[in-house]
Amino acid sequence: MDYAGYLKLRELLSIQELESGKRGTPAHDEMLFIVIHQTYELWFKQILHELDLIQDIFGGKAVDDAALGRAVHSAERIVKIEQLLVSQIDILETMTPMDFLEFRNLLMPSSGFQSEQFRLLEVRLGLKREARLAFNDESFDASLDPGARGRVRGQEAKPSLRDQIDDWLSRTPFVDQGGFHFRDAYAKALDAMLSQDMGQIRTHPHLSQAEKDVQLASLQKSRAMFDGLLDDARYAELHAQGAWTFSRRALQAALFLFLYRDEPAANAGFRMLKALMDMDETLALWRMRHALMVSRMLGRKVGTGGSSGYDYLRATADKHRAYNDLFAIATFLIPRSALPPLPDDVRKAMRYRYEA
Repeated sequence: MDYAGYLKLRELLSIQELESGKRGTPAHDEMLFIVIHQTYELWFKQILHELDLIQDIFGGKAVDDAALGRAVHSAERIVKIEQLLVSQIDILETMTPMDFLEFRNLLMPSSGFQSEQFRLLEVRLGLKREARLAFNDESFDASLDPGARGRVRGQEAKPSLRDQIDDWLSRTPFVDQGGFHFRDAYAKALDAMLSQDMGQIRTHPHLSQAEKDVQLASLQKSRAMFDGLLDDARYAELHAQGAWTFSRRALQAALFLFLYRDEPAANAGFRMLKALMDMDETLALWRMRHALMVSRMLGRKVGTGGSSGYDYLRATADKHRAYNDLFAIATFLIPRSALPPLPDDVRKAMRYRYEA
C-alpha cells in the first residue's frame, strides 16, 4: 500500500472535467469551481459519517455516559467542518463575476439544490418538511432525481437527531429526583428575582414615575414569557402555535443543563446542546455567506437551477433552523447568584465521589 494507492489519487484527480474545455474554450476559474464543490460533497459525506455515530448513540433507550462523550466529540467535529465550509467561500470569492460568466451558462440546469447529501444532512439534523420555504413553489426535494428523492423521503420517515435529542432530554434525571422538582424550585427563584428587581425599580431615586412604569411593565411581560415554559396550559398553547417544537419536559431539562452546567453530570449534556446550537448557527452563517456570494456573482439574475437567487437563499438562513428552541433557552437564564441551590442528595448524585 502506498499513499497514492490508498487515497485513490489517480481516480480522484482525474474527475475534474471542465465543461468549457470540452467546448474548446477552457475557462481558468472553472477548475476552482469544480474543486470547491467536490470538496463540499466530501465534507458532507464526513458530516453524515459523524451523524451515523451520534444517532447510533442517541438511538437507544439509554445513553451511556462514556458514549455521550464520543457523541459530543463528533458533534464538535461537525461544527469545525461547517466552519471550514464557510471559510471555503472566501476562496470561491477570489473568482470574479466576469470569470464566472465565462462558463456559467454551461452549467444549466445543474444547481446546488440537487445535492442529495446536503438534503440528507438537513433532514438528519432535524429540519422538517413543513418548516421549509417553498422552492419555486415546489417542495425542497423537487430538484432531485427520483432515486435521490426517494432516499431523502425514506430518511424523513426515520427519527432525526433532533427527535432523538428530545427523547434523551425527556429522560434526564435530576430534574425530578426524590423531593426535588426543578420546575417548582426555578419558579420560586424566578419570582424572588423578579420581585427584587421590581422593588429596586419602585424605590430607584433617579427614575421618573413614567420610566418606572415602563420598566415594571417590561418585567411583567418577562414573567408572562416564563409562563410559556413553566405553565402546562400556556406551553400547550404555544406548542400548538409552533412557538415551541420540543416537548415541555425536554425544554425544562435543557434549561436545567444550561443552569447547572458546572455540575459534572450536567457538563457533557450541556456541551452536546451547545454543539447542536453551534451546528445550527454555523449552517445558517454558511447559508448567509452563500446568499451574499450569489448576490455578488449574479446580482439579481436567476440561478443556474432556476432559483430566485439571493432572496430565496437569504430567507433560508433565517427560516431553515432545526434548534431554535435551544436558542430560546437564553430567554429563561437567570444569574448564577439567583440559582436555587440543589438539595444535598441531588448535588452528590451529580458529582464525582471517590472513596477508599
